[in-house]
Amino acid sequence: MRAEPAPAVRVRGLENRFGGQIVHAGLDMEVRRGEIFGVVGGSGAGKTVLLHTILGLRRADAGSVELDGRAVERLDEEQRRRLARDVGVTFQHGALISSLDVRENVKLPLREHLGASERALDRVADLNIALVGLPPDAACKYPAQLSGGMVKRAALARALALEPKLLFLDEPTSGLDPISAAAFDRLLLYLHAQLGLTVVMITHDLDTLFGVCDRVGVIVEKRMVSGTLADMLESPQPWIRDYFHGPRARAVRKERDG
Repeated sequence: MRAEPAPAVRVRGLENRFGGQIVHAGLDMEVRRGEIFGVVGGSGAGKTVLLHTILGLRRADAGSVELDGRAVERLDEEQRRRLARDVGVTFQHGALISSLDVRENVKLPLREHLGASERALDRVADLNIALVGLPPDAACKYPAQLSGGMVKRAALARALALEPKLLFLDEPTSGLDPISAAAFDRLLLYLHAQLGLTVVMITHDLDTLFGVCDRVGVIVEKRMVSGTLADMLESPQPWIRDYFHGPRARAVRKERDG
């Protein structure tokens, strides 16, 4: 009998502290390959801290993190470099370098990991810019010349440049108007299907949660409760009930149910 493949992301017993403040205390999280997994939680729940810990940008005080079956805390420099090629990340405000145009921003990971000519890098960057639905002339624009939605797409083009298996998105629709946010959600579903991505997404956008995510992990009381949206709607946990049965959530569900 063949063994089941390791999950794309596995977090066990995670603890994160800042001085006397405990952010996570025994948090467990598992993301299956090929799914879109949403992470939600109240202000101060430690969503971004969790993301930084999973990516190895912060060392946990206790617990373990595995990406694609590899223990992040045990990787040497070369192993981390190889893992970085398999992981794409976008941060909340895009994190584009303001002094570089979109093409040069997208080329940053390509230049770091690929020994190719500038002409080849330009071609790959332009393909990724087109992949996320940006017009060709966006390649020569600087971040300050882009709309909020275009910044999000440019950041996504950079995150996808190395054809990662695993994509992390930090509040990808925050700051966008409803039309732009819905367009980004449709783009994400398209890319997920076409590229076979596993996606982990921090979001507070209920439209995104109900329209895009296969499962959800809610950080409450310094741990995580995971399940489908149906599971969340049945949860007796007070914060989860308030979040998924509040006026906005009811409006989203009513709109989706027609």
